[in-house]
Amino acid sequence: MSDPVDLHRSAALLDQAWRSKLVARIGDANLKLLRMDAQPYPAEMHAYAEGLLVLDGELRLDVAGRIVTVGAGGFYLVPAGTPHAVAPGSKGTLLILDV
Repeated sequence: MSDPVDLHRSAALLDQAWRSKLVARIGDANLKLLRMDAQPYPAEMHAYAEGLLVLDGELRLDVAGRIVTVGAGGFYLVPAGTPHAVAPGSKGTLLILDV
């Protein structure tokens, strides 16, 4: 049996924004936590789908040239093979789910 993970406390302890920390694995999926600091993050693309759950704050995501805003409690699924970048102004805590 494992102990509960306080995601907000864990995020507060992260030493650097935009550097994710693996908090759990479920099957083949990784759950990674990171802090956003309003700075943009460059475009990337993955061969797998990526789930983005905003725990607090707001994520401004540029998905193939379209800005998608996801607020606290919101979830966005980036389909595999879709270019995406974080637009300026994104701030808060993000939980990333990927395989």
